[in-house]
Formats: sequence, structure tokens, C-alpha cells
Amino acid sequence: MFAVIKTGGKQYRVTENSVLAVETLAGEAGSKIEFTEVLMIGEDGKAPTVGAPLVAKASVTAEVIDQIRGPKVIIFKKRRRQNSRRKNGHRQNQTLVRITGIKAK
Repeated sequence: MFAVIKTGGKQYRVTENSVLAVETLAGEAGSKIEFTEVLMIGEDGKAPTVGAPLVAKASVTAEVIDQIRGPKVIIFKKRRRQNSRRKNGHRQNQTLVRITGIKAK
């Protein structure tokens, strides 16, 4: 069974026991989170249930593993022939979660 959830302005295809890094969510390691914005649910051998825009009474539960930081992204700006350049870096805060259950009614 799989589901497509929406969190942090992005969509993720998840299955049970899958681990993914999402935008920062409140919670410490070991706490439970429930995603209620489920866009689609599918099972093997059956047609998927697509919401309009959300699947009614569906939810995905997850457990917070850790609060992490993503890879460094380098921002480099240069203006040609002006001897002007600027280099900057950014690391986005993320939450590492493990999907524990998918419920569809």
C-alpha cells in the first residue's frame, strides 16, 4: 500500500517503513506525527483512490527520527567586469521521519 502526502509545500510518495526527509516539523526524536493531507492512496492490483483534492478520512502516521540539516547549497553571484562577486552558503533544516502506518476508510 502506498500514499501520496502533502507537507511543507511538497508532495511525497510513501510506503510503510519508508524514511524521508521533509521540511521542518515540530517534535523531538521519538514523537508521533499524523499527516492528514493525503492526495492519493493505492494498493497492489487495485486502482488508486485519488482525492479531489484530498482523500476523505485518510491519514498517514509517522515517527520523528531526528532533526537534521540538509546539504550545503552554494550561492555565487557575480557581476562581470565590475570586480564584484559574493559567495554564500545555506543549509536547510529538515526533519527525518519514518512512516509507521497508512489508514484509509
